[in-house]
Amino acid sequence: MGLAVLVWLYPATGWADPNATTSPSPRPAQPCHGLLHYPFAKDRPGHVGEAENKVCNVPVSPPVALAHGINITAWFRFPASHDPGALAAYLSDRALADLRKSGFDFVRLAVDPEVVDGASQRAVLIAAIRRIQRQGLTVVVSPHPHNWRLETDPADRDRLHAFWNALAPALRPLDPARTVPEVLNEPVFPNDPAGWAALQHLLLTDIRQALPHATVVLTGQDWGSIGGLLALAPEDDPNVVYSFHFYDPPELTSLAAYRPGLDRAALAGLPFPVDDRSRCELTADRPGDAATRELMHYYCGFGWDASRIAATIDRAAAWARLHHVHLLAGEFGASAQLNPAARFAWLKTVHNTLETRGIGWALWGYDDVMGLDVSRPPGPRPRLDPAVLNALGMTTRM
Repeated sequence: MGLAVLVWLYPATGWADPNATTSPSPRPAQPCHGLLHYPFAKDRPGHVGEAENKVCNVPVSPPVALAHGINITAWFRFPASHDPGALAAYLSDRALADLRKSGFDFVRLAVDPEVVDGASQRAVLIAAIRRIQRQGLTVVVSPHPHNWRLETDPADRDRLHAFWNALAPALRPLDPARTVPEVLNEPVFPNDPAGWAALQHLLLTDIRQALPHATVVLTGQDWGSIGGLLALAPEDDPNVVYSFHFYDPPELTSLAAYRPGLDRAALAGLPFPVDDRSRCELTADRPGDAATRELMHYYCGFGWDASRIAATIDRAAAWARLHHVHLLAGEFGASAQLNPAARFAWLKTVHNTLETRGIGWALWGYDDVMGLDVSRPPGPRPRLDPAVLNALGMTTRM
């Protein structure tokens, strides 16, 4: 988890931009060994339809529509054992079927590259992706490396290239309509959007060598934030989706996990929405330590409500409209330790904001306290929290 707007809507028939009035300029062709050329359909302004590589004569489809997703956070990221048998047994087919029945249509699978560094572990990952896809779920494969310093360490950059040079060919036999590589989870690159963009371009090229027709998820730096997205220049490749992560305000959603030593129990009492600032300030007066009181008053002062959530997300929407690209809320969630009224109101508000804008989303996470909070490892058929499902507009009948 860290701290993902889809300007084109995601109906079953494909993507469409209801706001576009003019067609973008044609993009220059790319060589066959690099990124494919995806010209915009001339008869559908603002829409990337069926296209063709003018150099290679290769037909290209629009990006895969990702509507309602769930992050599986620990399976290939924090496994109790790297043993192939233990890895394979983490999640049952019945548990995966329940996700589909509840209304999810894709899984974002967090993968630590070190967990799948060996051929046997990588085979388990491919088999797991096949199992997920058999339940009717698309899979976004997202590398979540630990303690890598991609900004400063060339060896770590080489490791990420090696990860994709090994995994992308292994993904080739899978259904390209249900297999979506994501270049990297939450790149940091502080104050260096150009540095991240350069590396992301090289990684996208690596992936395209093996997966020329796959939809690929890209993102901005600064932990995949909206700010990082706004600083990013889009790639010349329309078969991509741009992701941002949304946990605003973190004082509420993560109980200010970024700052140690605070009173989490007190922070868990914060309200959402802040429709009565005086009541919020009274809540902020209760903690015994000054640092927690100060931060809670800081939260109250912003008056977080549905309109502020919408205004924040609309910054990403405007960027996507400007560049004629697709966008995804790849992560959002709120701690189960937060008081239920505020937690479910925040989840419902963010969900509704995304839905009314046609923005695909993925809850963080299935097996994480910010989402469904299923225990690790899950049982044969873990219970899915009906209150969370209700906040997301999902079904609780399974």
